[in-house]
Amino acid sequence: MKDVKIESTLTVFEDFNELPEAIKDLLQKAIDARKNAYAPYSKFSVGAAILLDNQQVVTGNNQENASYPSGLCAERTAIYYAGSQFPEAKILKMALTAGSREHQTITPIPPCGACRQAIAEYEVKQDTPIEIYFMGETGKVVKSASLANLLPLGFDRSFL
Repeated sequence: MKDVKIESTLTVFEDFNELPEAIKDLLQKAIDARKNAYAPYSKFSVGAAILLDNQQVVTGNNQENASYPSGLCAERTAIYYAGSQFPEAKILKMALTAGSREHQTITPIPPCGACRQAIAEYEVKQDTPIEIYFMGETGKVVKSASLANLLPLGFDRSFL
């Protein structure tokens, strides 16, 4: 028997203004998308913006439902739209922001497990890492150079 150590490297920006201009623009689109989220049950709004290699930007936000598990997260809303409208395009970057109507959210909030799995599928499909930036409403912004940093030992089609 032996222990295996798994490490991830993330970059932390102290605030929005420390980001490169192109990432600020992408994150602003995610913030704008978050404002249109339909979250009457959780009161927790999430926005996503995806930059494709054809320079198109696709946004999404969470969409809840009274039949609670049948809603969809912002990340999957955006990634599935990108996949359906631009099936040949690669996803280069993804920006995420989340906020609560109950309290101010200043901690960077990464994608949930289901969204990590969906992003992983596209990262494997395109054989190219997807840069992911995530934040709360304000405060620090975290950058992951690949979804693999957020989901080590991921499950993909190579196991099927």
